[in-house]
Amino acid sequence: MAGGDAAAVLREAFTEAICSPLQLQRPSGSPRGSGQELGGRVDPRFEAAYAEYEKRTPKSRKLWEEARKWSPLGVHSNYRFLDPYPFYVSHARGVHLWDADGNDYLDFNMGFGSLQSGHAHPKLVEALTRQLENGSIYGYEWNRTPEVSERVCKRFGMAQVRFSTTGLEATHHATRFARAYTKKHYILKFEGSYHGSHDTLLVGVKPRLQVAGPRDHPKSAPASPGILPDVTEKTLIAPFNDLETTRRIALEHKDDLAAIIAEPIPMNMGFILPDKEFFPGLRELCNEIGALLIFDEIKTGAKYPHGAAARVGAKPDIITLGKSIACGVPLSAIAAGPGIMDEVGPRKVAHAGTYNSNPLAMAACIACLDYILTDEALERSTRLNMRLAKGYGEVLRDAGVTAYVAADGVSGTVFFTDHPVRNWRDFLTVDGDRSMLYYYLSLNRNLIASGTGPDEQWTISVQHTEADVDKHLEILGSVAKALAGTPQAGEIEESV
Repeated sequence: MAGGDAAAVLREAFTEAICSPLQLQRPSGSPRGSGQELGGRVDPRFEAAYAEYEKRTPKSRKLWEEARKWSPLGVHSNYRFLDPYPFYVSHARGVHLWDADGNDYLDFNMGFGSLQSGHAHPKLVEALTRQLENGSIYGYEWNRTPEVSERVCKRFGMAQVRFSTTGLEATHHATRFARAYTKKHYILKFEGSYHGSHDTLLVGVKPRLQVAGPRDHPKSAPASPGILPDVTEKTLIAPFNDLETTRRIALEHKDDLAAIIAEPIPMNMGFILPDKEFFPGLRELCNEIGALLIFDEIKTGAKYPHGAAARVGAKPDIITLGKSIACGVPLSAIAAGPGIMDEVGPRKVAHAGTYNSNPLAMAACIACLDYILTDEALERSTRLNMRLAKGYGEVLRDAGVTAYVAADGVSGTVFFTDHPVRNWRDFLTVDGDRSMLYYYLSLNRNLIASGTGPDEQWTISVQHTEADVDKHLEILGSVAKALAGTPQAGEIEESV
C-alpha cells in the first residue's frame, strides 16, 4: 500500500485472512489475521494468549488433529476456525457454554445471534420434546404450519410466507422471487455485506482494497473462487450509508434492476447503524424505478419485536428471517407483500425443500414467538444491552483505549478505532490486531465476549441477567489493561 504504511498493510492482511466468509489458506501456524506479526516478530501479548489458550484446551487440540483429517480446517463452517486451532463444545445451558476440556464460558455470542432464547430454553426444550414424540418430519405439511405462517405474516407485516431451512436459502429464493416478479435481472447489494454463501450474493463481500474498486463505484468482486463472471456482473455493489452514490448506481440500471437487498442494520461488518434518511431514501428510490426492496433480517428479525424495519423507517417488499426465529433450530422464512409470491408454484417460480416447514422447526417457531421472544422479554434484553454498551464506553475510556461502541436493540460491537464506522471502507480502518487480542484475552478469562473478530457483535439473550452483564464488564476491565496504549477515550453510539 502507498508509502509502505505498515499498519495499513497489516489491516489488509487481517481483512483478507479473517473477514472473508470463505477463509483464505494461511501458512501453517500463522497467527489469525497475520497482523500479529511484524518484521518476523510476533506480538508477545499474542504469544502469551496463545500459550494460555493451548494450556486450557488440550482436548480440543486432540479433537482438531483428528477432525482435520476428514474435514477442511477440522470444522464445517469457515467462521468456526480459530488459530491455533478451534475449541470444541461439549454442551450449553442458559448463558453458559462448556468446551471439551470442561472450561465454562459466559456466552455473549449466542450462536452468532441465533440464540436470542439463550441455550436450552425450557419452553424450547418442552416444545421440541413433545413434537419429537410425534415425529420429526412427515414429507407433508404439519397441521399447525398454517398458524405458524399466520403468526409470521402478522408479526412482520407481510401477506405471504414460504419457509426454508437456512439463511442462505432464504436470500437465494428472495432474489429469485424478485427477479420473477419484476421480470428484471440485476440485484444491488452493499459493499461488505454478507447475505449467505450463494453465488448471486457472494459478491462484494468484505473485499480487499486491491479488488474493491473506487469508493464511489465499487466493483462486483466475487468473494470466492468458483463463482462465474456472468453471475457476478448481474450483482451491483454500492457503499452503505451513501444514498447519493447508491441512487446514481441504481439509476444506471433502472430499467433492469429487480431489487435492492440490505440488512437494515448490517451485522457482518461489525454493527453499523444506518443514517436516518438512508432507508427511507432507498424505499423512495425503489418505488421510483420499480425495483423491490428486500430486507435481509436473518440476524435482526428476532432481535426486535417486529423486526428492524420499523427501527429504520422503511417497509420492505420482501423480508428474510432466520437464526433466532426458531432460536437455534434450523429455520428460515421468505415473507413478502401482496402479489409478489402469486407465481410461486409447480412449473412456475421454483421453491422446494424436503426440510422446509418441518414440524420440529415449526414447533420451535411457535414456542419462540409465543413464549420466548415476547415484547417484554426483548425490552428487558434491550435495557441490559444499553447497560453493557455504556459499561464498555466507561471501562475502555478509563483504561485509555481508543474505541467506538455501536449498540442498539439487543446487540452491539466495539470497534477499535477513533471514529464511527458507517460502511465497509470505514471498517477497514479498525485495528484488527487489537480486536483479536480482545477476543483471546476474554476467552482465556472464560468470557465469549462476542462473535469471533471485529466483523461480529455480541447478543443479549432473554436469559442474560444484570449479574451476567456486570461479570462481562468486570472481565473487560482486566482485558482493557492489556489493550491500553492510546490516550483517546471510547465513544458510544446507542441508537439509529
